[in-house]
Amino acid sequence: MDVRKISAIAIFIALSAVGAMIKIPSPIGSIALDSFPALLAAVILGPVSGAIVAGLGHIISALFGGMPLGPFHFLIMVEMAVLTWMFSILYINGKKIGAFFLFFIGNAFILALPFVFLISPGFYTLLVPGLTAATAVNVALAGLLLPRLEPVLKKMIFKDGLAE
Repeated sequence: MDVRKISAIAIFIALSAVGAMIKIPSPIGSIALDSFPALLAAVILGPVSGAIVAGLGHIISALFGGMPLGPFHFLIMVEMAVLTWMFSILYINGKKIGAFFLFFIGNAFILALPFVFLISPGFYTLLVPGLTAATAVNVALAGLLLPRLEPVLKKMIFKDGLAE
């Protein structure tokens, strides 16, 4: 990994931290807009870099929110990293609509499923509306801005405009 790519990952993590400060109220703390920079990083820098940004972005968001789920946030961190990695693979391989659909369904409904068993079905029911709203905003931002930002940012980050 070269210095440009490491610096770009750091910038996307910082953008994710800023997004973590933009909150959507929910019954359990709040849901943050930290996923959009991870989706950008996943497409521009690749699946692994996107996964790193997504995982660290979630932990930063949880820290800003007071870690209301305690150590369960580390489970969510891994889930976010895997989901963003899968999004990137689909998007980069030309399955853009499928990538956004996967991310929306995964983040809004599937990633919270372990809490049905870890806490209660009622807890899951409380999480879904806030997760759905935050995911919709993150996906809408990515859907609107990725096609415009991808070529520009790739030229800025990589000398020849291609991911290395």
